[in-house]
Amino acid sequence: MDLLNKGDSTGKKRGGFTILGNPANVHAGFGRGVIDLSAVAPVIIDGEDAYIDLGALHAKSAVERGIKWTTNRDEVPNGKPYWVVWVTVGENEKGPYYKGVAASYMEIDREARRGYKILAEHVNRMDASMKGRILVDEMDDRSKAVLRAFLMRHNPQMWANSPDELKAALA
Repeated sequence: MDLLNKGDSTGKKRGGFTILGNPANVHAGFGRGVIDLSAVAPVIIDGEDAYIDLGALHAKSAVERGIKWTTNRDEVPNGKPYWVVWVTVGENEKGPYYKGVAASYMEIDREARRGYKILAEHVNRMDASMKGRILVDEMDDRSKAVLRAFLMRHNPQMWANSPDELKAALA
């Protein structure tokens, strides 16, 4: 299942990112010490909008580019809040589902080209998502509602197959 290329009848890949990887295709001697991110998609929550930006996997999403980062929130007094939500897809007896969802906060002042985030938190939250944890408690209710609507709209079947813990956390 390819989240970015669904509906392409030509058979050509447009985005080149497959959410459900096939670990059986990996050569036995290759991949040691490598983290497989094929099941992880970063969802950016920007006000009332939610969208996938694969650049966030390398801290280079569209909103992060050109920003000088600080770990001191006071240095970004006019920052706009954003959430990077690490969504990991898994497969259970029902089919594909949202396995792990973990949110990381950041603030960006585009005009001043300054931003606040704690990179270690982003990395740890991505790891937690990959391990199937649900960490969205720090999100405000509006952002949770935007994320919930995005996940439901993006793939209703995956939402239906997802654990009740996720649905309750985003309710």
